[in-house]
Amino acid sequence: MMQMKKHIFLVLFLVTFNAGGFGEEKITVKGSDTMVILSQRWAEKYMTANPDVTIQVTGGGSGTGLSALINGTTDIANSSRPMKNSERDKLKERFGTRGIEIKCALDGLAIYVHKNNPVKELTLQQVKDIYTAKIRNWKEVGGADKKIILYSRENNSGTYVYFLENVLLGEDFAATAQYLPGTASVVNAVAKDESGIGYGGSAYGEGITELAIKKDENSPGYRPNLEHIASGNYPISRYLYMYVRNRPEGSMKAFIDWTLSDEGQTIVSEVGYFPIR
Repeated sequence: MMQMKKHIFLVLFLVTFNAGGFGEEKITVKGSDTMVILSQRWAEKYMTANPDVTIQVTGGGSGTGLSALINGTTDIANSSRPMKNSERDKLKERFGTRGIEIKCALDGLAIYVHKNNPVKELTLQQVKDIYTAKIRNWKEVGGADKKIILYSRENNSGTYVYFLENVLLGEDFAATAQYLPGTASVVNAVAKDESGIGYGGSAYGEGITELAIKKDENSPGYRPNLEHIASGNYPISRYLYMYVRNRPEGSMKAFIDWTLSDEGQTIVSEVGYFPIR
């Protein structure tokens, strides 16, 4: 009887052992819509080589990812802007840490127009004036006599925050701006609207024209490509970040180290962003 009980216990143990997926590890990544394509590509490549690790990637915006990090519902928060002090304070209040910042790629923030728009370059001041409604018609910047239609990212987006702080210099967006839930949505809207203008990551620039941007009226215009971003000539560039609560260990450390390796940074270039090494 005792032998039978031992046998039953062993069978139950093995079923529980297998059902629990012992040996498999799951990493959750959430945040920046700008970084979704890049993170998905990283995850696919890494999981192929490491089948014992599952990496789940979702978007929702930088603010959403950082909130999930603070709430303890994601392992890694993707962000296209630096973490705010107020967010770090909340993280410390809950977990006793202000988080770890990892720069993982460079991005040129592109300004999109419809492919048929004759305007091919703008100054930073003109972009600011367009989005604050000081310039309302394309003819004011050398284009057709058409009202400019503004497309923007939503306010929980790191791209929105970066654009607000570094292009609009803190001024409010025009009341007519239309807020869309992701960079791909902005690109799609501009691609269908000959009067439209939008902004977002340079890796999303299919079906539209990415304008050359001039620091001022007397400067040359530069497009958001590797050469001009690496040299610092393109005036709207930024780092892309991963944030974790504590210094990464185990599978998470191995994955993050791999994204920063030559192989991981090659994927950065393939996706259309710019490597940090």
